Amino acid sequence: MPDHATIGHVHLRVSDLDRAIAFYRDILGFEVTQKYGNQAAFLSAGGYHHHIGLNTWESRGASAPPPGHTGLYHAAFIYPDRRSLAVVLKRIVLAGIPLEGAADHGVSEAIYLRDPDDNGVEIYRDRPEGDWPRDADGALRMVNDRLDLDALLKEAS
Repeated sequence: MPDHATIGHVHLRVSDLDRAIAFYRDILGFEVTQKYGNQAAFLSAGGYHHHIGLNTWESRGASAPPPGHTGLYHAAFIYPDRRSLAVVLKRIVLAGIPLEGAADHGVSEAIYLRDPDDNGVEIYRDRPEGDWPRDADGALRMVNDRLDLDALLKEAS
Protein backbone atom coordinates (compact mmCIF):
# COMPACT_ATOMS: atom_id res chain seq x y z
CA MET A 1 0.00 0.00 0.00
CA PRO A 2 1.35 3.49 -0.80
CA ASP A 3 2.65 5.58 2.11
CA HIS A 4 -0.09 8.20 1.88
CA ALA A 5 -3.06 5.86 1.47
CA THR A 6 -5.80 6.52 4.03
CA ILE A 7 -9.19 5.17 4.97
CA GLY A 8 -11.79 7.04 2.94
CA HIS A 9 -15.02 6.37 4.82
CA VAL A 10 -17.00 4.01 6.99
CA HIS A 11 -20.52 3.02 5.92
CA LEU A 12 -22.89 1.81 8.64
CA ARG A 13 -26.25 0.08 8.65
CA VAL A 14 -28.48 1.92 11.13
CA SER A 15 -31.99 1.32 12.39
CA ASP A 16 -33.12 4.96 12.55
CA LEU A 17 -31.55 7.37 10.06
CA ASP A 18 -32.57 10.61 11.78
CA ARG A 19 -31.28 9.37 15.15
CA ALA A 20 -27.96 8.34 13.59
CA ILE A 21 -27.62 11.67 11.77
CA ALA A 22 -28.29 13.54 15.03
CA PHE A 23 -25.46 11.64 16.75
CA TYR A 24 -22.86 12.01 14.01
CA ARG A 25 -23.83 15.61 13.12
CA ASP A 26 -24.91 17.18 16.42
CA ILE A 27 -22.63 15.30 18.82
CA LEU A 28 -19.50 14.39 16.84
CA GLY A 29 -19.66 17.44 14.57
CA PHE A 30 -19.83 16.01 11.05
CA GLU A 31 -21.86 17.83 8.39
CA VAL A 32 -24.48 16.22 6.16
CA THR A 33 -23.32 16.45 2.55
CA GLN A 34 -26.14 14.47 0.96
CA LYS A 35 -29.32 12.73 2.03
CA TYR A 36 -31.40 10.21 0.08
CA GLY A 37 -34.86 10.61 1.56
CA ASN A 38 -35.26 8.59 4.74
CA GLN A 39 -32.97 5.76 3.58
CA ALA A 40 -29.39 7.04 3.49
CA ALA A 41 -27.15 9.97 4.30
CA PHE A 42 -23.52 10.92 3.83
CA LEU A 43 -21.59 13.05 6.30
CA SER A 44 -18.24 14.79 6.11
CA ALA A 45 -15.57 16.63 8.01
CA GLY A 46 -14.01 19.59 6.27
CA GLY A 47 -15.96 19.45 3.02
CA TYR A 48 -14.85 16.02 1.78
CA HIS A 49 -17.67 14.23 -0.10
CA HIS A 50 -18.16 11.81 2.81
CA HIS A 51 -16.37 10.16 5.69
CA ILE A 52 -19.47 8.40 7.01
CA GLY A 53 -22.28 6.71 5.14
CA LEU A 54 -25.46 5.76 6.98
CA ASN A 55 -28.24 3.65 5.54
CA THR A 56 -31.41 1.79 6.51
CA TRP A 57 -31.66 -0.25 3.29
CA GLU A 58 -31.63 -3.57 5.16
CA SER A 59 -31.74 -2.39 8.76
CA ARG A 60 -34.64 0.00 9.41
CA GLY A 61 -35.94 -0.75 12.90
CA ALA A 62 -33.42 -3.57 13.39
CA SER A 63 -31.62 -4.37 16.61
CA ALA A 64 -27.85 -4.36 17.10
CA PRO A 65 -25.97 -7.65 16.74
CA PRO A 66 -25.63 -9.53 20.04
CA PRO A 67 -22.32 -9.43 21.93
CA GLY A 68 -19.82 -12.09 20.94
CA HIS A 69 -20.48 -11.86 17.19
CA THR A 70 -18.25 -10.57 14.44
CA GLY A 71 -18.63 -7.08 13.04
CA LEU A 72 -17.34 -3.59 13.58
CA TYR A 73 -15.31 -3.17 16.78
CA HIS A 74 -15.17 0.60 16.41
CA ALA A 75 -14.70 3.39 13.91
CA ALA A 76 -12.12 5.96 15.02
CA PHE A 77 -12.36 9.65 14.21
CA ILE A 78 -9.36 11.89 14.64
CA TYR A 79 -9.77 15.51 15.72
CA PRO A 80 -7.11 18.09 14.82
CA ASP A 81 -6.17 19.16 18.35
CA ARG A 82 -6.88 18.74 22.05
CA ARG A 83 -9.37 21.61 22.24
CA SER A 84 -11.45 20.15 19.38
CA LEU A 85 -11.54 16.81 21.20
CA ALA A 86 -12.56 18.60 24.41
CA VAL A 87 -15.46 20.38 22.69
CA VAL A 88 -16.83 17.08 21.39
CA LEU A 89 -16.39 15.44 24.79
CA LYS A 90 -18.40 18.28 26.34
CA ARG A 91 -21.26 17.68 23.85
CA ILE A 92 -21.17 13.95 24.67
CA VAL A 93 -21.37 14.63 28.41
CA LEU A 94 -24.15 17.23 28.02
CA ALA A 95 -26.14 14.76 25.87
CA GLY A 96 -25.85 12.14 28.63
CA ILE A 97 -24.11 9.62 26.36
CA PRO A 98 -22.15 7.15 28.50
CA LEU A 99 -18.45 6.64 27.88
CA GLU A 100 -17.01 3.13 27.64
CA GLY A 101 -13.50 4.28 28.36
CA ALA A 102 -10.78 6.86 27.88
CA ALA A 103 -7.04 6.38 27.54
CA ASP A 104 -3.80 8.22 27.04
CA HIS A 105 -1.91 6.04 24.57
CA GLY A 106 1.21 8.20 24.55
CA VAL A 107 0.77 8.83 20.83
CA SER A 108 -2.83 9.95 21.27
CA GLU A 109 -5.63 10.72 23.69
CA ALA A 110 -8.72 8.60 23.04
CA ILE A 111 -12.33 8.41 24.22
CA TYR A 112 -14.56 5.40 23.58
CA LEU A 113 -18.36 5.29 23.36
CA ARG A 114 -21.23 3.69 21.40
CA ASP A 115 -23.41 5.28 18.76
CA PRO A 116 -27.23 4.90 18.92
CA ASP A 117 -27.01 1.59 17.00
CA ASP A 118 -24.41 0.20 19.43
CA ASN A 119 -21.47 0.61 17.03
CA GLY A 120 -18.20 1.30 18.78
CA VAL A 121 -16.84 4.82 18.28
CA GLU A 122 -13.42 6.16 19.19
CA ILE A 123 -12.72 9.88 19.09
CA TYR A 124 -9.13 10.94 19.53
CA ARG A 125 -6.37 13.41 18.84
CA ASP A 126 -2.79 12.57 17.98
CA ARG A 127 0.16 14.13 19.73
CA PRO A 128 2.89 15.53 17.48
CA GLU A 129 5.02 12.65 16.20
CA GLY A 130 8.10 14.09 17.91
CA ASP A 131 6.35 13.58 21.28
CA TRP A 132 5.50 9.90 20.72
CA PRO A 133 7.06 7.58 23.33
CA ARG A 134 9.87 5.42 21.98
CA ASP A 135 12.28 2.89 23.45
CA ALA A 136 16.09 3.13 23.30
CA ASP A 137 16.07 1.63 19.78
CA GLY A 138 13.53 4.18 18.53
CA ALA A 139 10.64 1.69 18.35
CA LEU A 140 7.19 3.04 19.19
CA ARG A 141 6.09 2.32 22.79
CA MET A 142 2.36 2.99 23.02
CA VAL A 143 0.80 2.90 26.49
CA ASN A 144 -2.68 2.55 27.93
CA ASP A 145 -2.66 5.13 30.73
CA ARG A 146 -5.58 6.94 32.33
CA LEU A 147 -6.83 10.01 30.46
CA ASP A 148 -7.77 12.90 32.75
CA LEU A 149 -11.23 13.74 31.40
CA ASP A 150 -11.77 16.61 33.85
CA ALA A 151 -8.63 18.35 32.64
CA LEU A 152 -9.67 17.74 29.04
CA LEU A 153 -13.15 19.16 29.64
CA LYS A 154 -11.61 22.38 31.03
CA GLU A 155 -10.15 22.99 27.57
CA ALA A 156 -13.63 23.04 25.99
CA SER A 157 -14.45 26.57 27.17
